[in-house]
Amino acid sequence: MLLFCELHWHSKIHNIEKIKIEMKKHFAYAFVLIFLLQQVCLFVQVEAGDGFIRTRGIHFMLNGDPFYANGFNAYWLMYIAADPSQRSKVTDAFREASSHGLTVARTWAFSDGGYRPLQYAPGSYNEDMFKGLDFVISEARRYGIKVILSFANNYESFGGKKQYVNWARSHGQYVNSDDDFFKNSVVKGYYKNHIMTVLNRYNRFSGVVYKNDPTIMAWELMNEPRSTSDHSGRTIQAWATEMASYVKSIDKNHLLEVGLEGFYGQTTPQRRNLNPNFDIGTDFIANNRIPGIDFATVHAYPDQWVTNSNDQGQLSFLNNWLDSHIQDAQYILRKPLLITEFGKSSKDSGFSSYQRDLLYNTVYYKIYSSAKRGGAAAGGLFWQLLSEGMNSFRDGYEIILSQNPSTANLIAQQSHKLYQIRKIFARMRNIQRWKRAKAARRSDWTNRNKGKRIGN
Repeated sequence: MLLFCELHWHSKIHNIEKIKIEMKKHFAYAFVLIFLLQQVCLFVQVEAGDGFIRTRGIHFMLNGDPFYANGFNAYWLMYIAADPSQRSKVTDAFREASSHGLTVARTWAFSDGGYRPLQYAPGSYNEDMFKGLDFVISEARRYGIKVILSFANNYESFGGKKQYVNWARSHGQYVNSDDDFFKNSVVKGYYKNHIMTVLNRYNRFSGVVYKNDPTIMAWELMNEPRSTSDHSGRTIQAWATEMASYVKSIDKNHLLEVGLEGFYGQTTPQRRNLNPNFDIGTDFIANNRIPGIDFATVHAYPDQWVTNSNDQGQLSFLNNWLDSHIQDAQYILRKPLLITEFGKSSKDSGFSSYQRDLLYNTVYYKIYSSAKRGGAAAGGLFWQLLSEGMNSFRDGYEIILSQNPSTANLIAQQSHKLYQIRKIFARMRNIQRWKRAKAARRSDWTNRNKGKRIGN
């Protein structure tokens, strides 16, 4: 562990001047330097340079430096990559994302039953689809992008918990509702088997087993888990506790998150007034306190959640929503926070790209304001990135970087800002390394020359 603690004033001035020269063209970041001067103690964990992202307190760390995620969602990657003739769309997406500084992609590692499934029956897999996921991960690695892989869906798209429950029912299990996904032992066995299969998958392109691949940033237990039959939160809390322990028993290399939207539960009744007007059995605080859950997530869809408000009202909701979650991640959970989904639909009445950019700018500003102070907000992943020629995948939230220049510019600016923060912390770490090495050399010289006469 490196301890940056009350650097000597003259050394500070000397080193900050060096940083100023490098950042001359980026005057907007001058206040970051002021922030660094005000720091009293900053702890940074130095990890082995193995490429895995880890956490230290409220920060993500990559090879000893803080890591900030400006990223995107692209649920369709495996589905498209399963057809070799369509893989150029995956490559195009990663290339465009990389050129805009994006560092993390979140996507599905599931497709259960139905059309072109990954898992067509419990424990039975379609090798072509798995090869599609292999390709996605290998291409992400080629373009320097980390991936978050989700194990299952709450919804019926690509099978979801409904498909798991139907599989159990067809094998004689008495199940009442889709929420039995979280409680029935047979269903949980199917799900655990899927986890084990994915973690132990040998990538046909890279030659690396998934659980050993640093290209993967984290696993996600489920996309937006919900239990409408148990508002107390106990069902999902017990399920997530069991599954987090299972994942970690197989894979200790990777981070893990639940997949939460961020709704508050009974643990923090004073926060529940911030929720949209529905209750889905999750608890942002309790669920993220589970051992094995490494960081917190929150989603943000004001246009879906507060539909009775105008654009200004939705932005007001968004500001309060993000502020509360960033504070709670930092001071209660003491874990990093990722905003893993956000967006504004072009299908909304009165939509304009200006209003969408306002929303993006709000999210990005909250992340950057926290990050520059060393806070818990570590990045955001917009929903969703598409390549050109994918009209059938448009859902209103899509961003095609080449066709949405104003939003693409905001995305690139955010990437640059987060990179600058990371660079400053890396420089501060190197300064401290140099000082420690200098002190060690001085001590070594002193010890070697003890008792020797120096000079005439």
